[in-house]
Amino acid sequence: MNTATPHTPEELAEQLHRLVVQLQQAGRNDLLLRAIGSPLLEELRIEAARSRLSRLMITSDFRFILLDYGNKELELQPVHKAVYMLFLAHPEGIEFKRLADYRDELTGYYMKTARLMDKDKIREGVSHLVNPLDNAINEKCSRIKNVILGMMDEYAASYYIVSGHTKRHITGSTRIWYERLKVITLPRELVVYS
Repeated sequence: MNTATPHTPEELAEQLHRLVVQLQQAGRNDLLLRAIGSPLLEELRIEAARSRLSRLMITSDFRFILLDYGNKELELQPVHKAVYMLFLAHPEGIEFKRLADYRDELTGYYMKTARLMDKDKIREGVSHLVNPLDNAINEKCSRIKNVILGMMDEYAASYYIVSGHTKRHITGSTRIWYERLKVITLPRELVVYS
């Protein structure tokens, strides 16, 4: 075994590989996970999936094309496209209960994707979507998920669907609250606008 200190990224990777193998042979995946850490593990998961993920092209007439899956089109209604575009525009995530804060933006997307639709019907549809007591947003996200799952495996689909992510916040010593964000985790460099 080479005991010299590694100097290049390739040498570091080789040394890391040897250490990983040793920990796995010792049956200590728990130590391996602790050493890597959950945030890095998620980044590695994304990196591993990149080779299987397709670029998503959004055309000027709002067609959603999976370029690396044989130019398959996500067949969505204008309202679903508007919801999807809203979540693509906010990689930090949005809480469903705060959708009313995004009413104007969502209305703008819907107006673009449904140019021939009556404007009052669009506004009425957006009112249903941003109402926290209405189930419309859940129904739309469920429809988007079903379309995507019909085109790819569940693992790849998890990057394209609007899914839940919880952030924990601690204020002082006794107060904890959670943000239940909905996000599309697709790396944004894979989203192409034409």
